[in-house]
Amino acid sequence: CPTPADLRPANGTRVCAQLYADNSPYYDQCCAGDVLVVPPGTDAPYMPRGWSARVSSLVVGTRCELTVWPRKAKKGKSRRFSA
Repeated sequence: CPTPADLRPANGTRVCAQLYADNSPYYDQCCAGDVLVVPPGTDAPYMPRGWSARVSSLVVGTRCELTVWPRKAKKGKSRRFSA
């Protein structure tokens, strides 16, 4: 998986989080498959099409926080992730 400081694409745009679709029992293979990029300031009450119950790994960038909910429209008990 990339480090939190590595979440910066080639053009220098800041990324707050990356969510990955594939999982593995081996740490070095966890962050694989499709990637959902979360830019700073994103507020998404619904997961994009095809991502519901699919995220298996995530990395949150420095100075960012990712809050997730178990149900659509921000319902249920939230959980926060940071670098």
